Amino acid sequence: LSIPPLARKLEVEAKPRDKALEPGGETIVELTVKDASGRAVAGGEAAVVVVDEAVLALTDYKTPDPLSAFYAPRPPGASDYHLRQYVTLARPDVDSLARADGGGADKDGDAMPAPPPAAEPAPEQSRASSGVEGGVAGGVVGGVVGGGAPGGRARRAQPMEKAKKEAAAYDEEEQKSDATARVPATPIAVRKQFGALAVFAPQVRTDAAGRASVAVKVPDNLTRYRIMVAAVSGEKQFGSGEANLTARMPLMVRPSPPRFLNFGDVFELPVVLQNQTDRAMAVKLAVRATNAALTAGSGRQVTVPPNDRVEVRLPAAAEMAGTARFQIAAASGRVSDAAEFALPVWTPATTEAFAVYGEIDDGAIRQKVAMPSDAVTQFGGLEVSTSSTQLQALTDAVLYLVSYPYDCAEQVSSRMLAIAALRDVLTAFHADGLPAPKELERTVGRDVEKLRALQNPDGGFAFWVRGYESWPYLSIHGGHALVRAKEKGYEVPAGMIERNREYLRTIEQHLPWYYPPDVKRTLRSYALYVRKRMGDRDVAEAHRILREAGGAGKLPLEAVGWLYATMTGDAGSREELATIRKLLDNRATETAATAHFATSYKDGGHLLLESDRRADGILLEALIDDQPKSDLIPKLVRGLLAHRTAGHWMNTQENAFVLLAMDRYFRAYEKVTPDFVARAWLGDGYAGDHRFKGRQTEQQQIDVPMSYLAKMRGAQDLILQKDGKGRLYYRIGMTYAPRSLWLAPDDHGFAVERVYEPVDDPKDVVRQKDGTWHFKAGAKVRVRLTMVAESRRYHVALVDPMPAGLEPMNPALAVTGAIPQDPKQRGGDEWWWWTRTWYEHQNMRDERVEAFASLLWEGVHEYTYVARATTPGRFIVPPTRAEEMYFPETFGRSGSDKVIVE
Repeated sequence: LSIPPLARKLEVEAKPRDKALEPGGETIVELTVKDASGRAVAGGEAAVVVVDEAVLALTDYKTPDPLSAFYAPRPPGASDYHLRQYVTLARPDVDSLARADGGGADKDGDAMPAPPPAAEPAPEQSRASSGVEGGVAGGVVGGVVGGGAPGGRARRAQPMEKAKKEAAAYDEEEQKSDATARVPATPIAVRKQFGALAVFAPQVRTDAAGRASVAVKVPDNLTRYRIMVAAVSGEKQFGSGEANLTARMPLMVRPSPPRFLNFGDVFELPVVLQNQTDRAMAVKLAVRATNAALTAGSGRQVTVPPNDRVEVRLPAAAEMAGTARFQIAAASGRVSDAAEFALPVWTPATTEAFAVYGEIDDGAIRQKVAMPSDAVTQFGGLEVSTSSTQLQALTDAVLYLVSYPYDCAEQVSSRMLAIAALRDVLTAFHADGLPAPKELERTVGRDVEKLRALQNPDGGFAFWVRGYESWPYLSIHGGHALVRAKEKGYEVPAGMIERNREYLRTIEQHLPWYYPPDVKRTLRSYALYVRKRMGDRDVAEAHRILREAGGAGKLPLEAVGWLYATMTGDAGSREELATIRKLLDNRATETAATAHFATSYKDGGHLLLESDRRADGILLEALIDDQPKSDLIPKLVRGLLAHRTAGHWMNTQENAFVLLAMDRYFRAYEKVTPDFVARAWLGDGYAGDHRFKGRQTEQQQIDVPMSYLAKMRGAQDLILQKDGKGRLYYRIGMTYAPRSLWLAPDDHGFAVERVYEPVDDPKDVVRQKDGTWHFKAGAKVRVRLTMVAESRRYHVALVDPMPAGLEPMNPALAVTGAIPQDPKQRGGDEWWWWTRTWYEHQNMRDERVEAFASLLWEGVHEYTYVARATTPGRFIVPPTRAEEMYFPETFGRSGSDKVIVE
């Protein structure tokens, strides 16, 4: 039986003193709390939240009712059991049974009992039944008809009152001004604060009369706010209430910009002018922008009808990569409004970059410099960096980790490792392109919080979302990042490290049974290395791993490197250390200048994110600690530097571990105190000079924009010269964008195709013969990505950049995956049926959509999502790209696209 707890329900009323405010205005919300009998509730506690209704409408959010939470329906906890089915009757003589019951027998001789006589219902039962029925019907009808006002009449809703005061004030001003009235000289207030939350008051107490008040200051949004109140009195009485508050102005400016732009985009900025009065308005609109060109003028004059709105579209174009800022102001007589916003302008769809590195001990070097023939002049240019330390050569590697976009547990940990290890150096100078040292420190703080959000109760870390399986390698790697950050003085919650330490101590219990033996031993070795840094060295376990494997020569070299570092300095490990030193001498591949090691796994290398250069970094750091005079050390450094591509190593794993080793190398071996002057000339012009004196990690940067290079006549000599003691390290780089902004499809392990499809009407999406896509403004567009993998791939990222004129929609509204029907394509793995998609994680970002899979079977895979065309214009769309994150040379891309929204 449903028994509502009406006696325990609180009646909560929230009433703002002002129903409408101007943006940024203030008012008071008055609360009244009464119990079920209408008595005031003294000392009650209420939580008050005032939120933008538009945000709540996105998820159809309802004001919560605490009464239903504390008095939820409960099952009765009783069940009926009948034993009749278990009763076995004796079988009497069939004929006797038939005669006794007045029935006959069926064709098999079984008794056929006669049907029972029809029974009349008892008078009492009939009367009771009809009484109940009549009572229910009468109650319902009576409730409907009799509800409302006395006498059975339904109260009519009062019509909404218009903003009389507002209109009257406006009329008065209009009467004072003539038809040619100009905008006043006083500045127009610009609305800047667009937060969705106006008030969060978690603990408001009622007075003896059951009343309370809350001050409200709304942000600068033009919207309606919902006032939500939840109240409690004692332990048994609960209730909730809500009200509305509107922020509006007589004249309102509502810009609807895209979320981002790509270099080369041309778009129309929609601006809605809304008249909230009963008189027509002649509105003057003005716009100004930085890093964006207003291609059809910056001013408009339009007439807005009373209580109506007009859309104005302002053609604009992105000028350079960076941030575009807009200010929009409108005025009519003495009423006005203004708004401003900023949006990122991403680098061109096609960018090319190259750089040369070197060092000067004495004298000078000469390098020919010329502007690429097909480069646009608004983007890129020549970059000349000089430094007295070879850390300059690592700038691009640090940049690679800082700007790596995906943010799974491994990538966050690798970024923390690099920034934390190089903290002392990075805080001493600001390299070109790197965030400021304080911002790097804040980055580590944010990454610690990201790892906290990914740490499971067992102390391990999930790949993408807490609650999913803790990956053994990621769990060790995350602990490594935390302890390195703590060593460098960053604030790390002690509980995170302690939970992870317990995970590492019991690492064997967390290794799945199907991991190959060499993978398990490598993970155990890495766990020992991290435990040593945590102050929990376990040399006996290191010896046990060596015995199990049959010696260091039977282990992957990464495992050897981690065990090597664990045992270094231990007197009881002399024999094991001697064996490892001999093994490394024999396994190193050397040339006259460089050296490297090669490691491999029979199977399961993807479980460790294996990488050859990572092994070199691990072994380099161990060698520096154990054999600082080894001839292998400088050769390994030169070998690692030679393996860079575009200034960095292949993936986040390589960059993190190589930077750890390089930091150790620079602190140990750069001993010459610099004292020299570096000078630079470009053609006939003197570019500048800088003095390097003493031990410092300062870097001098000279930027020559592409527009300057375009004025040079042919190639010119860039001359760098050093005068004084020490070594000058330099980097000469150039970044540019081809005029066509176009990339053709490419296949280096993946074939990728992107197609746009209509959702509601075939005419919404049309492709022209030249390949240009035309979208109808406001239409929904399905983006279908097809990816073909010729063989099994590991840790795959599929990334689709979007046109700036589109916005992705809720993934729940689109079909985002397909299930292969061929068992061979599924690979026979049960987990495929659990996830029901080839990918394990997806991100919907402003400018791109991403999908990730740790294991991708060979075959054809599709990914689809739905976006809405929101901004008119002509947009450049970079190619869709698929890659193995830890072997990015295995990649593929679609071609660039051009989209027109109109």
